[in-house]
Amino acid sequence: MATATQDNKNNPQPVVVRLDATALNEAKSILFQAYRHEPTFQYLFDHRRPGYEQRVRATVRELIGLYFDLDQEAIGVMVNETLVAVAFIGEPELRLNLANQLSWRLRMVLTTGFACTRRYLDYHDRIRQLLPQPQAHQLPLMGVHPKYQNRGYGRLLLETVQRLCADNPRGSGLVLDTGNSKYLHFYESEGFRSLGKIQLGNFEDHVLYRDVDGHSAAHPV
Repeated sequence: MATATQDNKNNPQPVVVRLDATALNEAKSILFQAYRHEPTFQYLFDHRRPGYEQRVRATVRELIGLYFDLDQEAIGVMVNETLVAVAFIGEPELRLNLANQLSWRLRMVLTTGFACTRRYLDYHDRIRQLLPQPQAHQLPLMGVHPKYQNRGYGRLLLETVQRLCADNPRGSGLVLDTGNSKYLHFYESEGFRSLGKIQLGNFEDHVLYRDVDGHSAAHPV
């Protein structure tokens, strides 16, 4: 993982970096904190049943491991040499069908249980059915550590993701989803529009899309 440098330790500037597997533990911690209170994860992994946080940790761990194994792009935001936000980007041609990832599916069953794994696979398949043609990049995992939220790091991360996607001519846009309606205004301000909704219990998960143009700024270091 690349390291960040600061011109002024009293006024640290965020630096976007590419991540590799050495950032696994930090990325797991950030995404666990980001997702454990999210309605989608609470529904999929049954927060009313004992062991919910362990199931979230296991899911985050297995997803990160899978995307690293598949050599997908991962970036993060560092402040004072601390990783505070991460995002994993799925390539347009990936269109990952988790049901075909047999070793991943087995590990999920062993750590989260059969019912939660089945529910997650069904949810993931419903997202795949909404993906646009021509193919688009996907943003399956993105989070800012709660301690560092509301400082603009999420917007910086998402804008960098969009620049990276614009540099890849194989994809025409970027897809993400959220079950937390408080984020909708933020995504809409970044140019995302709805592809559809997935009913999960008594709430809806929103699948969002935006075009990415081919004129991008420099890559992260």
